Amino acid sequence: MDNYYVGLMSGTSLDAIDAVLLRIEDNGVIEVVSVLNTPFPDHISGQLRNMIVGKVESLHELCSLDTELGEIYAAVTLDLISKSGYSSGEIRAIGSHGQTVRHQPDGKHPYSLQIGNPSVIAEVTGITTVANFRIRDIAAGGQGAPLLPAFHKAVFSDPDRPRVIVNIGGIANITLLPRIKSKNIVTGYDTGPGNCLLDSWSLSCRGVAYDKNGRWSASGTVDQKMLDSLIADDYFSKSPPKSTGTEYFNLDWLEANYPFVTELKAEDVQATLAELTAHSIALPIIREGYDNNEIYLCGGGVHNRDLTERLQRHLSAADIFSTEKLGLDPDFVEATAFAWLAWRTMEKKAGNLPAVTGARHPVILGGVFLA
Repeated sequence: MDNYYVGLMSGTSLDAIDAVLLRIEDNGVIEVVSVLNTPFPDHISGQLRNMIVGKVESLHELCSLDTELGEIYAAVTLDLISKSGYSSGEIRAIGSHGQTVRHQPDGKHPYSLQIGNPSVIAEVTGITTVANFRIRDIAAGGQGAPLLPAFHKAVFSDPDRPRVIVNIGGIANITLLPRIKSKNIVTGYDTGPGNCLLDSWSLSCRGVAYDKNGRWSASGTVDQKMLDSLIADDYFSKSPPKSTGTEYFNLDWLEANYPFVTELKAEDVQATLAELTAHSIALPIIREGYDNNEIYLCGGGVHNRDLTERLQRHLSAADIFSTEKLGLDPDFVEATAFAWLAWRTMEKKAGNLPAVTGARHPVILGGVFLA
């Protein structure tokens, strides 16, 4: 029997909502039926940026935005379903990641907070909604991230050859996939900044939300002293399991780690930030001995030509492709993953990989909000 699920993802780039209508067979074989990208209203992006860096005026503002995002996610879902020629009654569940506003998986009382009220989504759409995926893994002692490696393992593993999946969103993460016939385990973690510092610096200096094709960074020159200072941050040498977010890697972090940033040419800073992203992605791939294998990119960073060229220079022995070659649009891998994770939850199957997140055991992810 075929099951239809919707996956919703709005990542740390804060630019849009990605929505996927996914058909999943009982054996787990997937087919993307339809996709939709809906930009955030400007006022929402601005509120979220302020919230992530701790500029929350009140609890009322947080709760109000939680509800408003739920309404927006619901509208996007109904738009996707309508444009796909389906009805709400044909959709078994929605997997909504929500918008991360704070991710703190370490410490005495760890947590990860995503907003976009799933009760509102379920009520408006009339579709059962699975949300709050990360906190059950955290409750089991894990990082709550990254969650995509379980999906990558199911969809992208090859019987005879290892592969690397690199997701470059606001934050970058890697999944190291051994060949299926191997006894090695899947590993993965957040490597550090993906697009977040590049986007923030571009917005700060030029009023432009992102550096299209990496043209601006390509026009600059890497400042080695700045790069050395940034890469010395403890996060990059920290052993996995580990995860991070834009509440850590932001312009405040940049200025704290290199106070002389304003003395450099703006384009040189951008070039250095691009090199930081490429370097911090490549380093663990090389360290784990995966640098002579196929590497597949997904996420918004796949469109940054300067960044992908820097990656290729660092990983010269590897063949680097987009996940398009494996049959999945690189812009919608994450949304597809959360549709798949919702299916896992509805089937009462675990969705985390403890070897990746550090959880004590596999867990069924998310809360189920019945229609």
